Amino acid sequence: MTAIKVLLVDDDPLVRAGLSFMLGGAEDIEIVGEAADGAEVDALVDRTRPDVVLMDIRMPSVDGLTATEALRRREDAPQVVVLTTFHADDQVLRALRAGAAGFVLKDTPPAEIVAAVRRVAAGDPVLSPAVTRQLMAHAAGGPGDTRRARARDRVAALNDREREVAVAVGRGLANAEIAAELYMSVATVKTHVSRILAKLGLNNRVQIALLAHDAGLLEGTDTL
Repeated sequence: MTAIKVLLVDDDPLVRAGLSFMLGGAEDIEIVGEAADGAEVDALVDRTRPDVVLMDIRMPSVDGLTATEALRRREDAPQVVVLTTFHADDQVLRALRAGAAGFVLKDTPPAEIVAAVRRVAAGDPVLSPAVTRQLMAHAAGGPGDTRRARARDRVAALNDREREVAVAVGRGLANAEIAAELYMSVATVKTHVSRILAKLGLNNRVQIALLAHDAGLLEGTDTL
């Protein structure tokens, strides 16, 4: 079994120690490095090649948002999970738009943090549809006219079937649920999701959901 390599980034040594203790006890997880500031992340990723980075948002020199944006521009980008003390926060939303796969609260029970690391390592987001909507509602009550226009221009690149899949992803449906609702195989759904990501230059399903929201595609739909 290949261990999931994790890099911890937080300016509080007690938080890093706690995360290291709880994650290090899992047989399939290996802590490959720790950083106290976003300025250290790029070099550490080069050296340790993590699969997942647990990233604090607020740090003294380079914050987690800036570090996340830099990481997600890399061809070999690891998955990023944001660490935060807030359920709804503008900076968390910005990190998700930059390509973070989700976020966990710092007081999340250890077993759930371990599960979150495993999920993002497998390519699944760590964010429920309800939390996504809470974050988007927190961001100034929704997208402005300029953001909506840009989002609609981007989704115009999708064909009708891809748009249906994007809406379903935005509603928080899993691949199997999308397949049942749209009368296609799970493999076909995965193909459509991959094409949507490639066409729109997105990193993960969370970004598909955010873009679908910004473009107004979820208005009038039955979301979770």
